[in-house]
Amino acid sequence: MAAIDPKKTLDSYRARRGEFRVLEVPPLRYLMIDGAGDPNTSPVYAQAVAALFPLAYTLKFASREELGIDTVVMPLEGLWHAADMESFTSRRDKSQWEWTLLLLVGDHVTPDLFARAVDTVEAKSAKKREPLPALRSVRLETLHEGLCVQTLHVGPFDDEAPVLDELHHRFIPEHGLRMTGRHHEVYLSDIRRTDPAKLRTILRQPVARVE
Repeated sequence: MAAIDPKKTLDSYRARRGEFRVLEVPPLRYLMIDGAGDPNTSPVYAQAVAALFPLAYTLKFASREELGIDTVVMPLEGLWHAADMESFTSRRDKSQWEWTLLLLVGDHVTPDLFARAVDTVEAKSAKKREPLPALRSVRLETLHEGLCVQTLHVGPFDDEAPVLDELHHRFIPEHGLRMTGRHHEVYLSDIRRTDPAKLRTILRQPVARVE
């Protein structure tokens, strides 16, 4: 049986380069962990990533064995915020960024299944003497973003600024919208194996209609 791949079934994982698209994103369940600082240099960011993926794979195997539900491990995602949102566009001051890293897991993952998976990962990491200091900071939570605008960015992360500037300052106000929730990125490419020029990232901004 092939594993279910939500990227192929959820509209919120569909985006095209050069196209800003308004869509409704349904409530989705994620593994989440919070932090702050430059993702390129912050040890807290690296520890967060190191905790998320073992937990996601443990949930995948447990869901398959206990529930008969097999899903792919989804790509890393991030919610981003700063007191001054210009740090994402004109200034790109990453030290000011606050973030929540996400991995989509699906509604079949219950709090009990999640808690047992955390215990399993913790026991395995202790046995290997490879501690995961951020593991107990991961939570299971449903995110409902609702009305959003998104597009696909192809290229290095540092080249996102012009796209975000056009999204924030042109498309959104010209279409009678205003920004509401946090900037959301979906990292479709494996950064460890992909040429930076070919990185594919969905850029999403929750919005509301101006009344």
